[in-house]
Amino acid sequence: MDEKLKKVEQILQKYGQEQLLDGYNRLPGEKEKQDFLNSVLTVDFNQIEKLYNSCKEAKDFSKSKIEPIDFVDKSKLSKEQYEKYEKIGLEKIKAGKLAVVTMAGGQGTRLGHTGPKGTYDLGLDTHKSIFEILCDTLKEARDKYKVDIPWYIMTSDENNEETETFFKEHNFFGYPEKCVTFFKQGKLPMLDTNGKIILNEKGQIKEAADGHGGIFQSMLKDGVTFDMKARGIEWAFIGGVDNVLVKMVDPVLIGLAEDKHVLAAGKSIVKAGPKEKVGVFCKKDGKPSVIEYSEISEEMAAETTESGELKFAESHILCNLFNIEAIEKIGKMELPYHVAFKKAKYLNRDGEIVSPTEPNAYKFEAFLFDAFESMDDMAILRVKREDEFAPVKNAEGVDSPETARKLYIDFHSKNK
Repeated sequence: MDEKLKKVEQILQKYGQEQLLDGYNRLPGEKEKQDFLNSVLTVDFNQIEKLYNSCKEAKDFSKSKIEPIDFVDKSKLSKEQYEKYEKIGLEKIKAGKLAVVTMAGGQGTRLGHTGPKGTYDLGLDTHKSIFEILCDTLKEARDKYKVDIPWYIMTSDENNEETETFFKEHNFFGYPEKCVTFFKQGKLPMLDTNGKIILNEKGQIKEAADGHGGIFQSMLKDGVTFDMKARGIEWAFIGGVDNVLVKMVDPVLIGLAEDKHVLAAGKSIVKAGPKEKVGVFCKKDGKPSVIEYSEISEEMAAETTESGELKFAESHILCNLFNIEAIEKIGKMELPYHVAFKKAKYLNRDGEIVSPTEPNAYKFEAFLFDAFESMDDMAILRVKREDEFAPVKNAEGVDSPETARKLYIDFHSKNK
């Protein structure tokens, strides 16, 4: 018997995942079989076991002390404060100490778009894709500060090739190709309700992206942090691909973080109301944190300050700044994984493709904001929703191309 197959059989027996051998035996060619064995050998089965057991644990915040977090309101800074932060930030930007990272591993499926979300045409007269809209902000910064800011784009196995091709076909939107680097998001196997790894339609292990919290490990593994250090980068702005008003190059945010002597900063917008489904910044047991809307009690969500503002009002909008030191440290840590119960098409033990009508499989994601709890403190900069937050998430209604397009046009009309 092939030594590799023997080793795989032993591992699968040890962890009760022998059903995967059915998939192996059905594969037609030797190459597919070898690829399958190799993929099994890359799975951390100890981790998989722990993740499955975590599905049964309910999150309990009753023993944690949750408090509001301090923030700085950008619109209420005095002229002196604003200029002080801006001056510090500008020095860093002009000295080439800033990089930008865009998380773009997803597809535009929910928008009815076939292809990476970043390639989606927002419907402007210019027909710019989301990627080009983001690139515009880097080109503006280049004109303003006379520096080419390195741009790192996190893709996925699913969309990496298409994303790279799209950039090449569009000549990198006029940005220097040497300043754009692609790297891939990590993945984890999906499990059925009995903790068994499931197979995809091609008979391979079915995997799902490991969430935006996996970015730190991916940056370390793919040599992104090494590349940043070689370029002399000190700060990296990390944001999602789907916010078309994201301000990736913000001297005030950098200046605030530097002035506070912290290794991370985040932007917040005021929560629209107690019931808005957003995570909010807070202090959890004295550490900076984000508490998800599904985890905050109705009473806590509705609590107000003496001035009548919501006590927990700082919505996390996935606009974060990290010092390279912090990225390296977090990349070596194991962030907690959150469980999502999803509908997942799979290959059953008889080799039939099953398309479930109800959720049937667990996927596991790490959230970037869980990294905040590893820090003593961070800086929060409150910004205006209409200036910096126009997400494209749903096909219609709230956070749709229509709403994002209007916000984008309104912003650029008043800032001409």
